[in-house]
Amino acid sequence: MVEFEAEDATEGRCLPADYNVAPTKEVHAVLLRHGVRQLRVLCWGLVPSWAPDTSGAARLINARAETAADRPAFRSALRRRRCLIPADGWYEWAPSSDRPGRQPYFIAPSDGSGLALAGLYEVRDHLLTCTIITAEAAGPLAQVHDRMPVVVGRESWARWLDPALTDVAEVGDLTQALTSAAPVDELELRPVGRAVGNVDSNGPELLQPEVLAEPQTLF
Repeated sequence: MVEFEAEDATEGRCLPADYNVAPTKEVHAVLLRHGVRQLRVLCWGLVPSWAPDTSGAARLINARAETAADRPAFRSALRRRRCLIPADGWYEWAPSSDRPGRQPYFIAPSDGSGLALAGLYEVRDHLLTCTIITAEAAGPLAQVHDRMPVVVGRESWARWLDPALTDVAEVGDLTQALTSAAPVDELELRPVGRAVGNVDSNGPELLQPEVLAEPQTLF
């Protein structure tokens, strides 16, 4: 992948665009293997190397930045197997002000650029899996959800992937710095249709803005 200066190691399995990524689905990730940045295909939902099977993957799609170093499922990966997960944005749900249920939002850079989310990966047999690190939501994002993915700015990609960074305290400091530097004011919170709540729904139409009834109280 040119943007990440990574070689294509997908073995011909480069994934098509997915507008509704659900837990355990395949995603692209950039990781450092043998000193080389590689674009790989991983399953979203971490499976620790010591897990007896893959049944718990859907419960490990996110790792809280505050506690990842203390959890056996994430501790080793936090020290040695960090990755970047390219994304155009992500969905969150908030209470609806004009109808029952919750309203989905697509959160993405307002200029249409992409994001690199902080991730961890594991290798179990020949299966590569990953999780996304989250932190407390900041700025306007906190009005939609109390958590957000940790975004890694381009200037920090090399540091996040650096295999020499193995001290969990230093990794924690870096994660905190990334969270503080998150470009929350440059992100658009776009209300979208509830079809995104159906894992079988997919396509660019899911990103179309939905007009909310007045008054709009979230922003």
